[in-house]
Amino acid sequence: MTLEVRREGEHEFTGRNERGATVRLGRKGAPEAFSPVELLQIAVAGCAAVTAEELITRRTGPELRATVAADRHEGAAERDAVHVRFDVDLSELGADERATLVAAVNRAIERLCTVSRTLEKGVPVTEDFAPPPR
Repeated sequence: MTLEVRREGEHEFTGRNERGATVRLGRKGAPEAFSPVELLQIAVAGCAAVTAEELITRRTGPELRATVAADRHEGAAERDAVHVRFDVDLSELGADERATLVAAVNRAIERLCTVSRTLEKGVPVTEDFAPPPR
């Protein structure tokens, strides 16, 4: 699968996939755009939500919202940790059911969430230059 990021203007970019989906990227604070680090955090939360969706919704109903935050030392260019929180109502579940659900969700994410697994592994990132496609 080919993904691309194309400059649209100063500090304005559009990411595209082969299925026609697009996302606007820009610097932090750019209107109607995600910063790259926001997309990274959204990718972690999105992967966790997609992975845990069935486990959660079959026990709690169709509502599912995940929020994400990250820790960063002042002045650092990287994030120290990413925290995903599932905002779902577990009040109908007993303590044992809640513990079972949390354990199942954690196992599924640890085993199946490609984004989290990739970040935890710490894969190399490379850059190269090539002539633009014709």
